Amino acid sequence: MLTHSEEIKEALQMLSVKEKAEFFPRFFKAGKGEYAEGDEFIGVTVPDQRKVAKEYAGKISLEELRKLLSSKIHEHRHCALLMLVSKFEKSKNPGEQSNIVKFYLKNKKYINNWDLVDNSCYKILGRFCFENSDGSILRNLSDEDHLWSKRMAVVGTMYHVKRGEFSLMKEFVLKNLHNPHDLMHKANGWLLREMGQKNENELLGFLNLHYKKMPRTSLRYAIEKLDEDVRQDYLKGRM
Repeated sequence: MLTHSEEIKEALQMLSVKEKAEFFPRFFKAGKGEYAEGDEFIGVTVPDQRKVAKEYAGKISLEELRKLLSSKIHEHRHCALLMLVSKFEKSKNPGEQSNIVKFYLKNKKYINNWDLVDNSCYKILGRFCFENSDGSILRNLSDEDHLWSKRMAVVGTMYHVKRGEFSLMKEFVLKNLHNPHDLMHKANGWLLREMGQKNENELLGFLNLHYKKMPRTSLRYAIEKLDEDVRQDYLKGRM
């Protein structure tokens, strides 16, 4: 009799598309010398992964999830995280939520691409930190000398930003403003843009202090939703 993790792997394999399996390694930068070097794909779209995750999230244990999350196959790991998010969101038990957070952190070495981070960290770590009024988990990640930990930290504050709380996000953006990796420039700009969607004055106040020192990618992301004349003023240094 197959375990739930084995059933999920079979279900995902049946949904695989050859063309996607060939395209995904290029899209997710899994080539030699790239940030996801060696990652393997079977070619399952996210909507199809969500269907499988929805079917199994209420059945699978954390131990079985660990088997999926440690797989060399990207879609196995992503599907595991979708189920972990579902478990966290449906739980009303603080102890169970705490265990899921510990599980996430213990296995974060497998959360090693931007989609894996972005689709899970703020829904688990960010929410946990916000609801417990304690940013220490995200702050510790931001201090680590590791790309994915730093991205978890800043993207984790999305839960805060959506609720109008910006201080932790701004702290992390400034701490890693000059991180050498483009993925951090994009993440920082993305979160600043989200802040601007909630409160444009907060974004403008931040930009007026720091935009001349920001990497160009971060600035472009941050100002994307502003009026065109304002965008041009920032891009041309006229503010």
